[in-house]
Amino acid sequence: MNTDKVDAANAAALTSPCVGICTLDAQSICLGCQRTADEITRWAVMDAAERDAVLQRIEGLGAA
Repeated sequence: MNTDKVDAANAAALTSPCVGICTLDAQSICLGCQRTADEITRWAVMDAAERDAVLQRIEGLGAA
């Protein structure tokens, strides 16, 4: 098994939608990536389905 491919796949799965504009609005939504504070906090421990749901939601907003 090629561990380089596995590590690359894991890194891609954890890639955050963060755009470096990390400011929360009054509803605790990031002005940069449109994730909630909870989504930002939990991102690294979310499973693939949870991350996909977040990405689909923010893509629907036109943020990603």
